[in-house]
Amino acid sequence: MGRIARIEGYAAIYNVPDMSGDVVAPGAFRAALSRASAVRMLYQHAADAPIGRWLRFEDRPKGLYAVGEIDLVAARQEEIYGLLAAGALDGLSVGYRTKLAGRRRGGRVIRAAELWEVSVVTFPMAPGARVVRVGAPEAAADPGRARALDAIRAATSTIGMGTLAAAGPQRSARIRHASV
Repeated sequence: MGRIARIEGYAAIYNVPDMSGDVVAPGAFRAALSRASAVRMLYQHAADAPIGRWLRFEDRPKGLYAVGEIDLVAARQEEIYGLLAAGALDGLSVGYRTKLAGRRRGGRVIRAAELWEVSVVTFPMAPGARVVRVGAPEAAADPGRARALDAIRAATSTIGMGTLAAAGPQRSARIRHASV
């Protein structure tokens, strides 16, 4: 049985311009509140190697709050966890497809978006999007996780740390990643 470590933090901050000038309106990610398991947990937006799973999202006055767990099934996740626990890594960043947005001076107001993933990142596009709690490792008790853990193991076995370090933020025309 694997080990997990819980993390929590703000994935998006409401009503504050990010570094590109975009503002996320409260409730923009409302649909994600009921489908947290479909939103991927990635590292630096690298879609080929998930690091865990999101358990739930909460719409709070400050922003979209995320609760998830990193699956400590490979050296890569152990390293990411160690950096988070030490405070050397603490950013969160959202990857989404805009569904409804308006223009504002200096950027857009995102009113509705389809949340695809939330990544642990070094430099979040929204400076306030941060991990606020890192739990201690514990045994994973959910037997239904076996398939997810196998998928993570398979993905991480094909990636070396050199590839991970060189990957950097991934960009796509279909998905916007709010990190620099």
